[in-house]
Order: sequence, then structure tokens, then C-alpha cells
Amino acid sequence: QVQLVESGGGLVQPGGSLRLSCAASGSIFAISAMGWYRQVPGKQRELVATTTSGGSTTYADSVKGRFTISRDNAKSTVYLQMNSLKPEDTAVYYCNAGVLAIADGFGDYWGQGTQVTVSS
Repeated sequence: QVQLVESGGGLVQPGGSLRLSCAASGSIFAISAMGWYRQVPGKQRELVATTTSGGSTTYADSVKGRFTISRDNAKSTVYLQMNSLKPEDTAVYYCNAGVLAIADGFGDYWGQGTQVTVSS
């Protein structure tokens, strides 16, 4: 069984920084794309950033220049460095990964979510 475990959320003042981590574990053969999404109450979950196994990245326009996604393939971990945080970045952040599991084949997996609150 594949699990994604996130860490690094919390409360930060506007202009501050946070770094989110998401580690995949279980019977994994390979991981394709990994990414971060966020959701606020009453709104749809939205893409923040994604990265392929080869290192190509995409970002939502709202975070370009402030957030950086990276991954460590050896550790099956994806990171999101968030700088110059704004109150509108407040949301629950979810990790996502496309995983080829040894027993279960390919699947789309989500973490449990981590709260990021930007407030003075």
C-alpha cells in the first residue's frame, strides 16, 4: 500500500516562508509526476505546482516567483518552498503523486493535507 505523508505546515506572518515536504512510502516501483494542490473551504482544490520525474516544473500563476517545487527521487520526496507568503495563500495543502505500485499497478495518490495559515 502506498502512502503520502506531508509535513511542514503551520502559521506564518505575511512575507514569511515555509517549506512543505511529502514523502511517499510503500511498495513503490516508480513515481511519475508529483505535485502540490491547495484548497480553501467552499472552493475547488487548485493546482499549486507539479514536477515530473525528469525535473520539469509547472506553477500556478499566483505562486510563480514565490514558490519552488523540487523532488528527491532517491527519497521519493517532493518539497514546496514557499516564500513571500500572502494571506491568500492560506489553505490546506495536499501532496499528489502518480505511483506505479508493485502489487496494485498505477494509481493516483493523495496525502492527508497540511494546513498553512498566513496571518499577522
